[in-house]
Amino acid sequence: MRGPVLRAERRMVVCLVGAVAGATLDGRAVVPGRVTVVRPGQVLDMGDAPGPGLRQYLAVGGGVAVPSVLGSRTTFLLGGFGGHQGRALAVGDVLAVGSAENLAAPQDVTGVLPELTDVWELRVVPGPHGAPEHLTEDGLAELFAAEWRVDHRADRTGVRLVGPAPGWAREDGGEAGLHPSNIHDSAYPVGGIMLSGNTPVIVGPDGPSLGGFVVPAVVVRADRWKLAQARPDDRVRLIPVTPEEAAHANRARDAESADPRAAAAWFEASGRHGSELPGGLAGPARPAPLAELAPSGVRPSLTVRRAGDHHVLVEAGPARLDLTVRLQVHLLARALAERALPGVTEAVEGVRSLLLAFDPEVLPHAELAAALAEAWESLPDPRGIELPVREVVLPISLDDPAAHEAMLRYQRGVRPDAPWCPDNVEFIRRVNGLASRDAVFDVVEAATYLVLGLGDVYLGAPVAVPLDPRHRLVTTKYDPARTWTPENAVGIGGVYLCVYGMEGPGGYQLVGRTVPVWRLGDAERAGATPGDPPWLLRTFDRLRFRPVGADELLRLRADVAAGRAGLDVRPATLTWDDLTAANTLLTAELEREAAAFTAAREAAFAAERERWAAR
Repeated sequence: MRGPVLRAERRMVVCLVGAVAGATLDGRAVVPGRVTVVRPGQVLDMGDAPGPGLRQYLAVGGGVAVPSVLGSRTTFLLGGFGGHQGRALAVGDVLAVGSAENLAAPQDVTGVLPELTDVWELRVVPGPHGAPEHLTEDGLAELFAAEWRVDHRADRTGVRLVGPAPGWAREDGGEAGLHPSNIHDSAYPVGGIMLSGNTPVIVGPDGPSLGGFVVPAVVVRADRWKLAQARPDDRVRLIPVTPEEAAHANRARDAESADPRAAAAWFEASGRHGSELPGGLAGPARPAPLAELAPSGVRPSLTVRRAGDHHVLVEAGPARLDLTVRLQVHLLARALAERALPGVTEAVEGVRSLLLAFDPEVLPHAELAAALAEAWESLPDPRGIELPVREVVLPISLDDPAAHEAMLRYQRGVRPDAPWCPDNVEFIRRVNGLASRDAVFDVVEAATYLVLGLGDVYLGAPVAVPLDPRHRLVTTKYDPARTWTPENAVGIGGVYLCVYGMEGPGGYQLVGRTVPVWRLGDAERAGATPGDPPWLLRTFDRLRFRPVGADELLRLRADVAAGRAGLDVRPATLTWDDLTAANTLLTAELEREAAAFTAAREAAFAAERERWAAR
């Protein structure tokens, strides 16, 4: 809300856009969008951003010359890396500017700058989730009819919206969690509107890549800039559009960037922005699936749906936890990586899903769906697969003070009346029908967890499930989510366990804390080899926890973070039989024990729902 004051040490050209209301160069006003020459010694004061709009942007000829981290020069403040020393700028910082030689001639963009406002219309493509599975048809229509208000806790991780409660079509999320918004963990596209409990949150560029919430719509790429300019208390309308309308808006936005002068002339003649054409051509229903394949033998059904304008969500089998389905999703992701489809830029595996990011101008939706169907039907028989995996033992401080600090902050600043306040462990005990808090910790210590995905929340955070169904404690996720979670907190949401990769928001019920699961620059550190990624855990790792005291954990955390120690890792294998055994249990005795545990848990779940309804 206040831009920096910068002194130039050499001649350069700059351009300011966004919420620039009073920028000056040596005291003289700077026109937003106009290329400006800055001479050595001159001072550029970007001034306040009083509104409308929230953020200012400064473009510099040659770019800001900082090291590339993970392919980017941006700063990720929550993770503490990238940009200038991985932190916010401070007085006295010196930013190097790259070479301006051989650059294209700068262009004036004043004619294509969009109007800033305090009332925003966001065009969205409905889906991938929707009615009648998750929301009622009336509930979905109300989502798009409502006027939402931007919450004061909105940031680059997510833009929270305040408004009416969604109209749910079910009582709960089953194994995925007590609240109807809970689903088996699936990847989020940037711009996806996840329903975190009853709170819509639009996933931002610093947001989680994977999580367990319903996504009923995705903001189109041409409108995502508005998320950065929406101030707290601004009003927002979600306008459903067809995929064709979304594609038209994106092409128009690209044309504006490619040739601002021509676009500005067209705007002046027509009286409107090309990328701001009116939307609203679609109803609330999500588009029809791009592909649907029936089950065949051990291979489950497959559905391919749009997840906005440049993602597709692949979902396998019915909406329940099945570890053999998870294996086949992994085999599909591996087959697609080998095919190296043009235009596909990212693939994120979920529990029973795969999210693909792609450029529809290079690979149209229909062609991608056909390629997915062909790859799925060409997969080898999974019953003969043997994957090399690892066994990993992590130290854990159960009931850690940092976990209780997160609970206390939530109670004080977000929702004091939540049923999981003041103690998450007591809530887990209650909804699972256990006799004591220690019984919760006994289960966590006894369980062997299978890592089903990475990036759940942030920075290589694993989402894992106990292999033995008797160890599958089930909870609900926070509603609304926490605004702060300590780094490497361990939590349970639905039937899943997560280790948080860094400080940030979160929704799992916290039971303790462990060592870092993410570390940059490991080439010469303990347990690392050149080329290792910064995430320390891998898909299909088997996790066990070793209880330690809070003080000992602090020492272990420091050793792992500094590279003086690595994780306790041993090689292992994973087969189809391992997963079917976990799905079905091997003996009648174990099956009876698991059924009794499940029945007690479901009864406790039902009692908890009744307590909620009585509030």
